[in-house]
Amino acid sequence: MQNRHILCIDLKSFFASCECVERKIDPFTTPLVVANPRQGQGAITLAITPYLKNKGIKSRTRLYEIPPHIKYQIVPPRMSLYIKKSQEVVNIYLDYVAMEDLHIYSIDECFLDLTNYLKMYKKSDYEIALEILKTIEIKTGLTATCGIGPNMLLAKVAMDTEAKKYKNGIAKWTYQDVETKLWPLTPLSKMWGIGPRMEKNLNNLNIYSIKDLALYDVNKLKSKFGIMGEELWNHAHGIDESIISDYKQLPKDKSFSHSQVLFKDYNENNIKLIIREMVDTITYRLRQNNKQTTIIGLGISYSKDISGGFYHSLKLDNPTDSSQEITQECFYIFDRYYEFLPIRKVSISCGGLVTKTGVQLNLFETSEEIKQNIKINSAIDDIKGKFGFNSLIKASNLLPDSTAIERNKKIGGHDA
Repeated sequence: MQNRHILCIDLKSFFASCECVERKIDPFTTPLVVANPRQGQGAITLAITPYLKNKGIKSRTRLYEIPPHIKYQIVPPRMSLYIKKSQEVVNIYLDYVAMEDLHIYSIDECFLDLTNYLKMYKKSDYEIALEILKTIEIKTGLTATCGIGPNMLLAKVAMDTEAKKYKNGIAKWTYQDVETKLWPLTPLSKMWGIGPRMEKNLNNLNIYSIKDLALYDVNKLKSKFGIMGEELWNHAHGIDESIISDYKQLPKDKSFSHSQVLFKDYNENNIKLIIREMVDTITYRLRQNNKQTTIIGLGISYSKDISGGFYHSLKLDNPTDSSQEITQECFYIFDRYYEFLPIRKVSISCGGLVTKTGVQLNLFETSEEIKQNIKINSAIDDIKGKFGFNSLIKASNLLPDSTAIERNKKIGGHDA
């Protein structure tokens, strides 16, 4: 297991704090909400001040859910301001580490790898963290919390679950803290990388805490969830071999990609239907060109009223052209990075292409099952290639939120 010195730093109540700094008011004593007032009481709060959080208000809630006895000020979001303030903070990080040791996780959260800098600064990771947080406050007026760990996972979970409990906003975890601090975590969604859907799937296996996950049979997890199951098991043991360079955008190579601007706002309840349909399109192209992918990327762009979004990719252990496998990995990326904001664009890419020369066997499927899947995919592809994409559709394509049938008229070559 790697033993690096990783900081995960999060700017507290970022959007709301930026608005307070601009207005020269204290976010810890001011009831302020960032939301689109044109959407009325149904508007989602994009951020609230720490003052309101201390009153029990959640940061992602509808305005009408805020108790009527709590008075507050509503301000519209200003993404240009938030991007400017975020860049000011990133510049502070770059005073301490080089760009290759900085991972910008989101507009208000970053990872820093201090491993190669401790000797130069002659300070501990904890001392440098204190200095960085103080500098952020002095130069920008913003406050931050920080998790420190031997890898990105433990630094992130320390920041998410413990840092806010301390006056200086810093929590440090080591591998010795896994059983005493990580394992007791429940519900499972408190763990970085476990979204509501995965939490429900794990609950169905009678896994309710990180300890339950750590003690579960890893082979059963991998059988059910693929490589994601093994990664979840490793994370439950505090193991994370990823490094910041893994998150840097890979050089562009030949790839198949597909993007779609949506006709309305989507969210976590209906966007996965769109992702699944888009993957079906890309995997058809992969198979038609006798290619398999080793790198899967998913990008989400939020509504124009909010702006922003994310793009992340992951590298597979084995190349694939399977719709099921690629969909599963896209869902994993989505659940890990989605911020519960309205979605207007989805992008999917399959890179690291290799020519398909055979079939990679695994422990969880027989050769007959694999051959059967290949025959089914081949038959479906032949029918779609001859008669158009709408000649065979899934029942889910008939749902109101589906866009597959209309898109297929444009890309399938034939109308059904």
